[in-house]
Amino acid sequence: MIADAHVDLLLELGYRELRFGESNTFARTWLPLLEAGGVGLQVCPVFVELERQPEGTLREALGQATCLLRAVRENPDRVLQVRSVADLDAVVRGERLGLMLSLEGVEQFGYELWPAETFWELGVRMAGLTWNRRNPYSDGAAEDGGLSRLGRALVDRLVELGVILDLAHASPAAFAEIVSRLKGAPVICSHAACRSVYDHPRNLTDDQLRSLAAADGVFGLMLHPLAIGHDVRTLDRVVDHLEHAIGVIGIDRVCFGGDFTTRLSEVLPTFPESADGLMPVGLAPGAGIEGLQGPEDYPALLARMKAQGWGDADIAAISSGNLLAFLRRSLPKEL
Repeated sequence: MIADAHVDLLLELGYRELRFGESNTFARTWLPLLEAGGVGLQVCPVFVELERQPEGTLREALGQATCLLRAVRENPDRVLQVRSVADLDAVVRGERLGLMLSLEGVEQFGYELWPAETFWELGVRMAGLTWNRRNPYSDGAAEDGGLSRLGRALVDRLVELGVILDLAHASPAAFAEIVSRLKGAPVICSHAACRSVYDHPRNLTDDQLRSLAAADGVFGLMLHPLAIGHDVRTLDRVVDHLEHAIGVIGIDRVCFGGDFTTRLSEVLPTFPESADGLMPVGLAPGAGIEGLQGPEDYPALLARMKAQGWGDADIAAISSGNLLAFLRRSLPKEL
């Protein structure tokens, strides 16, 4: 089974259902792809595109969360929402595919803390404070600063609620401050790669990897050429990143955070290029790894790992075991 820490499928569901009134979109689009790839657990971030901010941010975020709730309601025999360890148990038993809500940026909170409670009740169990840009709470990966005073208060409130902090788009200063502030609360970097293999601002240095591991966190490898390396978009380079991360933090700290965008680029309108998107020159937003364009291609990656001498136990740990174990110790036992 595959457990994936990040795919923006809610962008498509929101576009097709909220704008055009389609129904059961998940069953006709992403569910077959996830099942073809053997995905048993998929973390689904709410992400609001830059051009919808600030006026439409909260409405769009709530709309995307509603689309996940619809997907679960419309497919009760095949899909469940993961909000607790009890839900995770059903996923592990193979009863249904689990979807878990997360936040990729909290711009929809405005300048308030109370929306964290609302999104918790909707089932959000993981949250990153930023995308690449600066917002009222923190700087992102394209910036140099750290948390604001409001951001420090939000981190504390998220910890109180039980939300897992996601460092994927944090600036280096925010990354360090959040890790030092958590004091044992769960933390993850859901989708990034290794800066020692490919030097890009979205990737983690070895020191950051070690600090994440010291905080009992997990690192999700981002399967996008933005992070893997836009000049070497191969499965072998993906394995290079996996092996480097394992060499720094151990086999039990690494998982997948796909961030597949090829399908999204084909079905969504073209977004204006962002000045803080950190996209390398010449790399199209929908570019993918050769042979790894979406979740349906996970078997090809596992086959390449096997061909390079990986044992079954190590493949299973990276594929699902590590993320599932992390969520088991991080989610509420039951609701």
